[in-house]
Amino acid sequence: MLTESQVERSFRKLIKVEGLINETFEKAEELLEELRPESPLRHRLFSELDELREMTSSE
Repeated sequence: MLTESQVERSFRKLIKVEGLINETFEKAEELLEELRPESPLRHRLFSELDELREMTSSE
């Protein structure tokens, strides 16, 4: 299991390097699944991921 710090760092790097495409969103979701269900970071990053999806779908 990864630490919250490792997950957040990997999440940011993934979005930055791979761009805003469906495959990236799927990889990001898998990464966030590493966090405990009650983790505030998990909820925050899932919210960010949802916002990014909305941004790309409206373009």
